[in-house]
Amino acid sequence: MKRRVVITGMGAVTPLGNSVAETWAGICAGRSGIGPITKFDASDFETRIAGELQNFDPIAYVGKKELRRLDPFILYCLASAEMAAADAELTLKDSQAHRAGVVIGSAIGGLTTLEKQKEILLRSGPRKISPFTVPSVLSNLGAGNVSIRFGARGPIGCPVTACASGTTALGDAFRLIASGYADVVFAGGADAAITPMAVAGFTAMGALSRRNDEPRKASRPFDLDRDGFVIGEGCGILILEELDGARARGARIHGEILGYGTTGDAFHLAVPPPGHEGAVRCMQAALQDAGIGPSDVDYVNAHGTSTPLNDRYEVEAIKTVFGTSAGRLLVSSTKSMTGHLLGATGGVEAILTTKALESGIIPPTINLETPDSGFDLDFVPQSARKSDIRIAMSNTFGFGGVNATIILAKYFE
Repeated sequence: MKRRVVITGMGAVTPLGNSVAETWAGICAGRSGIGPITKFDASDFETRIAGELQNFDPIAYVGKKELRRLDPFILYCLASAEMAAADAELTLKDSQAHRAGVVIGSAIGGLTTLEKQKEILLRSGPRKISPFTVPSVLSNLGAGNVSIRFGARGPIGCPVTACASGTTALGDAFRLIASGYADVVFAGGADAAITPMAVAGFTAMGALSRRNDEPRKASRPFDLDRDGFVIGEGCGILILEELDGARARGARIHGEILGYGTTGDAFHLAVPPPGHEGAVRCMQAALQDAGIGPSDVDYVNAHGTSTPLNDRYEVEAIKTVFGTSAGRLLVSSTKSMTGHLLGATGGVEAILTTKALESGIIPPTINLETPDSGFDLDFVPQSARKSDIRIAMSNTFGFGGVNATIILAKYFE
């Protein structure tokens, strides 16, 4: 019998704020976190905008010595995990440690460190390379550092499934607890890829918005005038626990994970198939795992990247899965405010979806001025809306044709 899995802690750093509270306040206000790139000189780039963290102070979470040794994506993991543990009022006892895991996904890992150290290699030679290069670059070192920090000696993992990494991590963690392999798991995703190589690479693919003169209007999912996604950075980590254990220690429960689905398109490295058959099967698998039907879902936090094909095919997939229930669905893309956080997306958007379930406030899709043809779902345009929702779905899709969906619910005894 599958054990119930609940959410007892949440922590995040995003372009909208350096905590869950700050981020959620920005979401409810319909505020954009997009602005000019400041992390490097982007004046020669076709895309010069991004969703950067603002005023993030890692010294609040690590010492100065650690600061020099860790890539930003690892710092984001440690900060978010600290906030999540504090929110959950969780301190692992030695007797619990072997049943506590960490699963944190990352699409790109320590790209900032890799680019900086490559410059040092070319400029000054191999003897000047930092001995901390490899431990900062490896994608699993976000999870590794969190495991060490909190003494979690159970399962540890790092899914690398492109932009679906965070949701894949949550799904893996959910299954670890539901099946009895772990009782507590730190789970989510992180990325810090606002770098010259990443921005140039995504621009070369034609994936990024070039609305440089209006950065706050650049991320516009489902809008007729969308021209690509806006790259962002950040981290979202949730603490998942087996229900009986959470109750026994008197934990506050934010919400519950009911089900998870993941599929592959087997179609193209970067483009979903028309109608997005893989996403259809993914959503259906998550619903089946949760033991519910399409009519039970009230809200969908869409992948909604603001790219022409992804938005169109996700809308088609939602209509296919939900059928006659699609007309009553609330659907929104929080990427309209945060930008696309790559591997951090799944963790952050799971937190935002959980907050929507808790508060009854539905995040808006800002910048949606003229819906594209056939986009006739309720995308909660421009402003947040009150609605007492009980069950929600969060979608993330990634390069390589990977799809991941989780089903979240308001917690009831």
